Amino acid sequence: MRRNMSQWMRELIQSQERTALPIMTYPGLNIVNLNVMDIISDGHNQYLCIEALAKKYDTVAAVTTMDLSVEAELFGSRIRYSNDEVPTVVGKIIEDMDGAERLQVPQVGAGRTKTYLDAAKHAAKNIKDKPTFGGIIGPFSLAGRLMDMTEIMIAMMEEPEIVHTVLEKCTQFLVEYAKAFKQSGAHGIIIAEPAPGLLPPAKCHTFSSEYVRRIVDAVQDESFLVVLHNCGNTVKLVDTLLSTGAKAFHFGNAVDMKDIMPQIPSDRIAFGNIDPARVIRNGSIQDIKEKVTALLLAMEAYPNFVLSSGCDIPPGTTLENIDAFFQALDEYNRLNHEDLKSA
Repeated sequence: MRRNMSQWMRELIQSQERTALPIMTYPGLNIVNLNVMDIISDGHNQYLCIEALAKKYDTVAAVTTMDLSVEAELFGSRIRYSNDEVPTVVGKIIEDMDGAERLQVPQVGAGRTKTYLDAAKHAAKNIKDKPTFGGIIGPFSLAGRLMDMTEIMIAMMEEPEIVHTVLEKCTQFLVEYAKAFKQSGAHGIIIAEPAPGLLPPAKCHTFSSEYVRRIVDAVQDESFLVVLHNCGNTVKLVDTLLSTGAKAFHFGNAVDMKDIMPQIPSDRIAFGNIDPARVIRNGSIQDIKEKVTALLLAMEAYPNFVLSSGCDIPPGTTLENIDAFFQALDEYNRLNHEDLKSA
């Protein structure tokens, strides 16, 4: 079902209550009795996980699993799998310009990209009360996995043409992958581009934002929204993130949202940023509620803020902890804000 995503954004900004979109699929494993391998290798299983969470929690959207190994695997990287942990890329496949030039751009729909496209298709078709977002990795983060992050940082200084050659091929693929999510019926994508959080603004612009902009330009319109995620230290990067043209941004817990929100235009949405591991997965119920309440109070001046996790909530997170996250949001919305401040 098509949606006017610009209107969806306006409704979020105009809402009298605070809303939430934690980045989560793995907590749904506890509901559907599956493991990590079940949902990263089978689109229908992943959809069942997404659907279970969408029914249980009052999120403003459904999201496919954030898995930053999918695209690298399709390019040829080796992946370490586990039933209990997020897949990770092992080693590098590009060492020099010859390797960069020989790198083949893979076909969208091959490998596990089909799993994620299928999950988005099922979710968009069957979850009717909220939009569905697919997820893709960002170009620089993908290039860093293909080249190794230490190596790409050195190459940026000494042989930037190698990096641009790899980025060009990564972006070609990611544009087509984003288009495939749009064709699947999804209402937007979250581009996970954390690696540029390590860069100064000028390099972030040259090696990330200019390439991300090409993806945004290829797919974003009234019915399809791009959310750009960067969980690094982005305080000085907001201007270049905005230059990508994305209409929404997702920030990690490495930053204080009080430093971020004054830089975000009032017609764009910013999501963030409760620590997904230390607080949501490993924190106590009380700690989760305190952190959520404190963040909501700090964000009162910004109607374009939406509560979220700082990144993907990891496997092993209990439903009780997710419940606490939403209970704190509900309590905030119910109670008088002045009472909360004096509590």
